[in-house]
Amino acid sequence: MITRRQFLATNGLIVAGTATGAVRSGLFGPSPQALAAPTATASDSGIRWTTGRLLPTFAEPVHLHAASVASLPGEDQLLLTTLQGLVNRRKPALYFVYDRGADTPDERWLAGFDQDQVTLHADALSLIAAYRDRAAGAIVYDPEVPDSINIATTLAGLENAVVATAEQAARYGFPIIEDLRARFAGQDKVQIYRWQLEHLWPRCEHRLLAGLPPTRVVDVEGVSWREVARETQEIRDSSNRAFLTFDLSQELGGEAVYLRFADAFTFDGWGASVGGLVATADGAVIAEFIPGTADEEPFLFSGNSAIGGDQNRFADGGNYFVYRLQPPAGTTSFTVTVDIWNQYLVTATDTAPSRREPVAYFRDYVVATRAMVVWLDPNGEPGELLAEIFDRTASTTPYLGWFSNDVAGEWGGVDLAAAHRVEVFAADFYMNGTVHGGVHADISTRPRRLRQAPVENRIYLTLTFGEGDNLQFCQRHLRELWDHPDRGRVPTNWTISPVLADAGPAIYRYFQKTATANDLLICGPSGAGYTYGGSWPGASFADYADVTERYLRRTGLDLVYAYNNRNDSDNGWVPLDGAVLETYRTRTSLRGIIQSWETGGILGAGELPVIGNYSKPGNAAEYKQALDAHVGEWNGESPFFIAAGINAWNWNPHDIVELAALVAEDDRYRIVLADTFFDLLRRAPNPQPR
Repeated sequence: MITRRQFLATNGLIVAGTATGAVRSGLFGPSPQALAAPTATASDSGIRWTTGRLLPTFAEPVHLHAASVASLPGEDQLLLTTLQGLVNRRKPALYFVYDRGADTPDERWLAGFDQDQVTLHADALSLIAAYRDRAAGAIVYDPEVPDSINIATTLAGLENAVVATAEQAARYGFPIIEDLRARFAGQDKVQIYRWQLEHLWPRCEHRLLAGLPPTRVVDVEGVSWREVARETQEIRDSSNRAFLTFDLSQELGGEAVYLRFADAFTFDGWGASVGGLVATADGAVIAEFIPGTADEEPFLFSGNSAIGGDQNRFADGGNYFVYRLQPPAGTTSFTVTVDIWNQYLVTATDTAPSRREPVAYFRDYVVATRAMVVWLDPNGEPGELLAEIFDRTASTTPYLGWFSNDVAGEWGGVDLAAAHRVEVFAADFYMNGTVHGGVHADISTRPRRLRQAPVENRIYLTLTFGEGDNLQFCQRHLRELWDHPDRGRVPTNWTISPVLADAGPAIYRYFQKTATANDLLICGPSGAGYTYGGSWPGASFADYADVTERYLRRTGLDLVYAYNNRNDSDNGWVPLDGAVLETYRTRTSLRGIIQSWETGGILGAGELPVIGNYSKPGNAAEYKQALDAHVGEWNGESPFFIAAGINAWNWNPHDIVELAALVAEDDRYRIVLADTFFDLLRRAPNPQPR
């Protein structure tokens, strides 16, 4: 579902030193032996913390040595990225390209540097010898205990070390400072991270926290999948729910049977949903479970899916999940019966389709800042420990990374963080943060001049791409959408994080400077960090609002897309009103709020109007039909307002153009930018819908 392939920008705006430009150097630079790499001490740091800012500023890069790590196994990426954190802590010098293919996001931002400031290396591992003296040694993690990778990362920042296997430490000449093999044998996550909290937290940087998965699943090349079942209709309402039995006897004889569930129509987000599974070998049941339960755990092999409200596991867009089933030796007949619905695509193989390896992403930032990194489910006992960690920090401390358990982890994690006065920044795919955090840029602090229009009895429609609170989205997928040739043809709002003013000033400035008259940047949920306003305890939401106001003024934003807390009774969102809305009104300069509401409707009027986001799946034609249904029997006697949410993972600017063409055929509609939209809403005498 998340694509990171982007074509190379022709107008790079990242600035390093005093030179600017957009031409990369050649593919091969001087040998790494020619690089200067003086020894650094643990106190040797170019990081600067400024009062009033959430994140630190790194030293400004002068010359970057860059290489692709895309083809390297996770173990090598981990070593290099933690080395990058040590090197860039003093002055950014290492830059890595993480994605396969041409014109990746990392390459595109790198293209913004002058060619004289970048040396590209064909072999990323050759940089280890050049910079080995920057590390005091290695922290060896336990491959049998994945969470030891996070403990090793925290220790690496504290001990000025890299994270490595024992074999890597020997190969590259790193003395072993700490060997975590067998240290946590037999311990669960809570015990492991409790040890870290007690022993390492006192030495860590307390002004930020990190949450990163220790491992990831990567595909094994050459695995052949057999299609077992496919829904050929675009069904989104569970109307095809049925118990289907698949004969998987063809897959017998291999190491196991692997059954994968995916989305047959990846563009609209309504893929396979499974509510239960029973596997039978020669008439005997060998597996029977409901997703999300302990009974499922032994069989869930891999995937990036989530648990839904019907106790179902679902896979939308490019997501999937795989069950590993092991029939007894000699089995001749093997069937699986599943409770399944929506747009499923089911395939099977007898070969392990993936393997686990360490996750290196964002660890340069963690090591450089000496942050503590965890990976705890926000629910149950792990959630209690995570809450305790949050309580060890000051109000509005940023939590950078993400949460386990996908959607449920998101809702539970963001809510838990808010309840303990912490805001969240999705950053687990934010690459080269130690470089971007040091590149200076002149960000305009002025909101864009409003194009005021007369209030007419029309249907006013404003279109907003979401996900902008997500730092990695701004760095990666937003760049892909932004560089689409159809951007700028239709008035469109783009959510963005104002905290990029810290994390990547030149990234923010790039979007600001290249915006057309039809592009408007607005603040992503729910201000200076992803949060649910109603979940903040007591009057503490004022702390968050004050931080938000500082970043709004730094980045020229005055509109926001926001969330409130969730209503457990119907699993929906609580409207922004009462104390939360009053705090926004009195402590920020916001001129309008689009709330994540999905069903639309004006939720608040006055000088700070609030309107619910209206969002529907499907293509442009289906969206226009949904808009018409939402308008219903509108009589045209007063203006009607719709804040339409656009799914950033399924739509691009061409889809916006298609929708705009359909809207243009209906003279009732007018598409406007959000600043004009809210200005009209404030001045309209009797706006609809109420």
